[in-house]
Amino acid sequence: MMLRARAFAAMGLVAALSACSQKGELVIDQGVGVASVLSLCPAVGIPDYTGDITTFRNPGDTTSGNLDISAAMTGLRASCNEAADRIYSEASFTVNARRTDTRGARSVQLPYFVTVLRGGSAVVSKRIGTVTLTFADGQERASATAAAGSYVNRVDAALPDDIRTKITKRRRAGDEEAALDPLADPEVKAAIARTRFEMLVGFQLTEAQLKYNVTR
Repeated sequence: MMLRARAFAAMGLVAALSACSQKGELVIDQGVGVASVLSLCPAVGIPDYTGDITTFRNPGDTTSGNLDISAAMTGLRASCNEAADRIYSEASFTVNARRTDTRGARSVQLPYFVTVLRGGSAVVSKRIGTVTLTFADGQERASATAAAGSYVNRVDAALPDDIRTKITKRRRAGDEEAALDPLADPEVKAAIARTRFEMLVGFQLTEAQLKYNVTR
């Protein structure tokens, strides 16, 4: 279920890629033309099987002839303000929906969640929101946009000074520790994991809806 979220996390969990680092950023890996830097902002993603939702007219009947509404999240974008003591991140997205019965105007509300995880597993917060889709009479498709925000305490997302020093310490050629990768140190690994946050967004599915997404 978390496979796609981990893919997003792989891009943002450890590093934000740029041609050069800015003042105050912690460079953890330097390649040709690319610097990998730790960011205080959480990685943002949609967990597997939660980016789509399907409803049926009659409960328990999941045949195509009973399908009512199908919708999918798309265009996920993230913004982050890490200047304050409480880092605010916002994820905006579009929901595209289709209905099978186009008779009459109709408004549909679909629930979605925004969850903040710390260290890949610890739930820091979870909130539920709704996105409203409005179908005009005779209209088969509808779209709507929504946004979900979350806060992370800056002190929780920043590396302790002693760990930061371990990573950035200058090492002279020939020194014993010069051959050791500081990021392989279990203490450093654990500290980095504690500062990594993910903001996950998806539809708030029932058990039956999640099972349908997994098995279809």
